[in-house]
Amino acid sequence: MKRRRFFTVTMGALVLSGLFLVVCGGAEAQAGVQGVPADQSGVIQNRDKTLPAAQRFVILPAFNSEAVLDKETGLIWERSPQTTSARWIVARRTCIEKNVGGQKGWRLPSLEELTSLVDPSIAPPGPTLSPGHPFLTVQSTVYWSATRVDEDAKGSWAVHFGLGGGATFINWAHSVPSWCVRDGMNVNQP
Repeated sequence: MKRRRFFTVTMGALVLSGLFLVVCGGAEAQAGVQGVPADQSGVIQNRDKTLPAAQRFVILPAFNSEAVLDKETGLIWERSPQTTSARWIVARRTCIEKNVGGQKGWRLPSLEELTSLVDPSIAPPGPTLSPGHPFLTVQSTVYWSATRVDEDAKGSWAVHFGLGGGATFINWAHSVPSWCVRDGMNVNQP
């Protein structure tokens, strides 16, 4: 009989099989994001400094207003994440093949990148995004990350945007929505 593993971890640190993984935080900030000149990107280099949503997120006209720059992390997010569910491998391929605002180079975000969007002060049912965010069609549900649990587990971490933004293990046999991201620096790399 197969046993399903399903658990949720709140923002903070996670210890799994002796591996210490920081669940909160963001990707390395980068200046010069494609579509935004380096001197105008406004990316904050200090992770300890946070911005209100209205200042943190910028809708990018260079992407036909279909993408959003996160000035805290330097990441570019699709403005409207996937609303339909797919298995992990399909979600990963969909992001790689995606064309948002006439731009390629999208991928599934890492667990850390995806949790960087979470505002833990937002109570269920969510979605756990800061008030004033510019995103559309975000559901109070689980979204895939590219972060695999380990080589033996047939699943990846996901983030639940309805239950406090906790990290959740999802078996690859299950289908959940995805939210694609890009860093703007390596346009043609998945």
